[in-house]
Order: sequence, then structure tokens, then C-alpha cells
Amino acid sequence: MKTMFGILGCEHSHIGIFVGEMLQLGHECVGIYEPSRSKVALALAEKFQIPLLSDKRALFAPHVSIIGSSAINNEKIEIIEECEANGKHIMVDKPAVTDRSGCERLQAVIERGGIQIGMLLTERFQPAILALKSLIDSGRLGKVISIEIRKPHLLKAADRPQWFFTKSQSGGILIDLLIHDLDLLHWLTGDTIARTSGYMAKHVLTDKPEFYDAVLLQVLMRNHVAAHLYADWHTPEKSWTWGDGRIFATGTEGTAELRLNGDPFVKRETLLLLTTNSEEPAQAPLQQPEWTITEDFLRRIAGLSSCIDHQDIVAASQAAVDAEETVGLIRSAHH
Repeated sequence: MKTMFGILGCEHSHIGIFVGEMLQLGHECVGIYEPSRSKVALALAEKFQIPLLSDKRALFAPHVSIIGSSAINNEKIEIIEECEANGKHIMVDKPAVTDRSGCERLQAVIERGGIQIGMLLTERFQPAILALKSLIDSGRLGKVISIEIRKPHLLKAADRPQWFFTKSQSGGILIDLLIHDLDLLHWLTGDTIARTSGYMAKHVLTDKPEFYDAVLLQVLMRNHVAAHLYADWHTPEKSWTWGDGRIFATGTEGTAELRLNGDPFVKRETLLLLTTNSEEPAQAPLQQPEWTITEDFLRRIAGLSSCIDHQDIVAASQAAVDAEETVGLIRSAHH
């Protein structure tokens, strides 16, 4: 059965994943409402041949059942509450919230139980990360001791909107980027966080005082898995990829390394390298997801089993906000 959906707030291209997957499933988009007429909104409207709306009330018409949003990060919680008031399920890109108040408001909407809320925690649907979870769950690595995740990003500051550099609006580098990795830790280890410590550093863009460009977080899980999470905005302009993402998992029986954007001298596709006490180093096969993240959300709305639920979204959001409150701040001498 065809579902009608719309986009309320379109400031980041991630929501294009949701739009593309919904259309591929045969559903129909009534339009995009973005009052700033951002470059992202214009590009998505053109790519998918979707109308730009001048009145958001069209999105709350009775025949529309799901809203997608990639609004400015700190405005998403208000949109979630607006969707609740109008009885519309909503899928947002990450992060859903940027501070503790937002976490509390998100929890309150969920507890009232009127709508389903989705968040694009897309890493869980990456074939290499799915394969890593299978390796961990099957015991091929033995008891997991540590997980390290590196996530460098390409900044291209001139192409970014002003809100991106403002802490209150974007949430900052930890909440914006490490929310994925905090979710992965919870998912891969099947456990919760015992404590975190770390720092955020500022080395560039003196004219944007609230913008920090690197973050390092040490995380101890309750089952004693130690994790090291790192992200930055320093991918070189000449890089073969927007970010040379890596994941290293170490267990008592073996190790796995994920080169999420490949290797420029081997192949520029995702690589999963596995070595164990009984297996020589080899490329392990990747694992395709059973369904897309959008299908996962639609399954949840329909009352079927899903990979991501409200508890996962709250846990990731809460973990990011908690960690952000513990980190130290470092500013280079010239700041």
C-alpha cells in the first residue's frame, strides 16, 4: 500500500537516504518544506522531482502519514513534538537532539506513545559493520577486549551553512559525529557505557569560536570492553575519500580491521580484514542487510520486528549528551 510522506526541514543531505529509499519502495512524497530554501532542499527537490512547499500545513494533511526531517539540529525536537501533535510518525537524520533538555523532551514524546520516531543510524546497515557484528556474536574474535573507531571528515568550510559552526544549533562535533559510534558500541557489545573521558580540540577557523574540529573519547563499557572513538574535520582536500573511516576490534581469539572507504592503493571499496589464532589474515566477506534503514522504520510502524527502536535512539542521544558534558576543551595557542 502506498504511503504518503513529506519533508519538514531540509538542511542536511542525509535525509536524501530516507527520501530515495521511500520512493524506491513505491511511496510518494507530497513535498519539501524548508523556509530558508537551502541548497540541500533545492538539490533534493530537483534530484527526486519533488515540489517545494510554501506552507507546511500541507504536510499535516490527513493523507500524509510520515514526515522526514533534516532541519537544523537543535530544531528537530520541536518538529518531533509538532509531528506528535499532528499524529505523524517522523524520521530524522542524526542527531535528533543537541542537549540534555532535548533528551528529556524526546523521552517524553516516546513515553506518551503517540508516534514512532526514527533516526538515521545508518552505520548499523553497512555490510562490513554487519559482518563485524556477526564475527563478534559468533565468537570468532573470542571475548572482545577493545574497539577503536576513527572517523575523519572533509570540512569544506565555505560550503557549510552558518548554523553548522554554532554550538547551540549544531550540537558540536561530539554530538553530531560520535553519536553513530556510541550507538555502535552499544550494538556491537550488547552493553551500556560505564564511563567516558576525553577532549574536544580547536585548531582552525579563529573566526568561528564555537567550532571545535577534533574529538577523542575513551569509553569503558560495563562488560569491560575499552573503546577509543576519534573524529575530526581534517580529511585533506586531496584525499580519495571524504573520510578514511576505520574500525579495529580486538578479541582474545582474533582481530578485525574495517577500512570503510577502502585503500587507495588496493581498492576503493570497503575492506574487512580478519586474523585469528587459527586463521591466516584474509578478507572476510561482507554481509548485506536484510532490509534498508527506511524499511526498518516502516516495519516498526507496522508493529513488526526492527533493528532500531526507541530505546536505541534514546540511548545513543543520551550517551552523546553525557559524554559531551565530561570532555575537556583544548584550544591551540594561536586561538
